[in-house]
Amino acid sequence: MTSLPLAGITILDLSRLLPGPMCSQHLADMGADVIKVEDPGIGDYARWSGKPQAVNSPFFLALNRNKRSVCLDLKKPEAVELLKQLVAKADIVLESFRPGVTARLGCDYETLKAINPRLVYCSVTGYGQTGPLSTLGGHDINFIAEAGISDQNGPADGPPMLSNFQIADLAGGALSAAMGILAALFDAQRSGQGRHVDVSMTDCAMAHSLFPLVAKTRTGQAAPRGTDRLTGGTAAYGYYRTADDRFLAVGALEPQFWQRLCVDVIDRPDLVKPSPDQAVQLGEILADIFAARPLAEWRQRLAGVDCCVNPVLTPDEAMDSPHVRERQLVIRHPHPVEGEVLQYAFPIKMTDFDFAIRRPAPMLGEHTAEILGLSPERAEELARCGITAIVKN
Repeated sequence: MTSLPLAGITILDLSRLLPGPMCSQHLADMGADVIKVEDPGIGDYARWSGKPQAVNSPFFLALNRNKRSVCLDLKKPEAVELLKQLVAKADIVLESFRPGVTARLGCDYETLKAINPRLVYCSVTGYGQTGPLSTLGGHDINFIAEAGISDQNGPADGPPMLSNFQIADLAGGALSAAMGILAALFDAQRSGQGRHVDVSMTDCAMAHSLFPLVAKTRTGQAAPRGTDRLTGGTAAYGYYRTADDRFLAVGALEPQFWQRLCVDVIDRPDLVKPSPDQAVQLGEILADIFAARPLAEWRQRLAGVDCCVNPVLTPDEAMDSPHVRERQLVIRHPHPVEGEVLQYAFPIKMTDFDFAIRRPAPMLGEHTAEILGLSPERAEELARCGITAIVKN
């Protein structure tokens, strides 16, 4: 028998684009009823991101399954009153406006908690609700730059490197917000009192950047880019090019893994305990060794050897790898408008819980009348006034 851990929990998600919707999708996958509150005109900007004139972009489809959509123009007082009716029965409100916006709209935490004292209200922003940067906009690159993370990524003789994994948006925003929401929800369930959860993506990303903190504690300053133990300071941890221009990820930090690599894979037992001269040149020695053979040959040599060395897979290869297939992480699901959609499954396994896509990503305003309990006549009236919108497929 399978059960949904968050069944019975209702979330009003006012957020847009990536961090908030990813957070609410994780909660929706675990059974929460997530209601996307979208503007009647354009909706969540992710709907058209990277695909002008799209009904639902691939980006939007990847972030919004298992949710319902209601359209409310929160710039109109009548729409805010409808939102407040939903708040009275909700458990969580999630928003990602700049500080001060929800107060101007009349749907800030102080206003809504007067309606529902047990409400958990989570604000996800770049720099938090307070501080000198709080009103500024930004993207992941800005937040990790401010957090000192960008400075640590890249070679010692080069510039900071870009990443296609949004560190602050996802680890700092989506996951940290989910953690804060669930903690506040747990307390609200037992105490009857909700909380305002203030998530700064910059703060949360920086709080997980541990090695610069450790280095500063030890020596008084963080290590320069490309010189710390995990950023190029040791030959046993890094990327090495193969003869066919592919790469191996070597993470043989512990003695037992390093020994297996040297003895069982590269046939260099003399490097298990390198001489002083070898130690100085160890990175170059490994680079020459790995560059002498193609990736396929290194795969054969690595088979069955537990030494913390992996091929650097392309995304296509990773999505079709034996590990991912066995764990059922990549799935295809039919969407009534967009056809078959490629998705990542909810990644956490639990006993008595089987992940399922119960709803495809919603059309804009698809559930407006249903959620607000509107008659067809009332729904048409509110749509004519621009307060809501009615989806017409």
